[in-house]
Amino acid sequence: MAERRGSHWQAAKAVFWGFFGVRKKSHYEQDAVHLTPAQVIVLGLIGAALFVLALLGIVWLVAN
Repeated sequence: MAERRGSHWQAAKAVFWGFFGVRKKSHYEQDAVHLTPAQVIVLGLIGAALFVLALLGIVWLVAN
């Protein structure tokens, strides 16, 4: 079986653009071949946590 693991940078870009819902079909198909589900899930959770922390930081700055 061929190696399926993509780079962390490639996975981060896929998750970033996935948050916006903007992806070309060709990029999606390339990611589906090279990225593992674990990479996407872990980076998705990290991205969501960073997003929530950024929102909390903005609220804290406005409130103080």
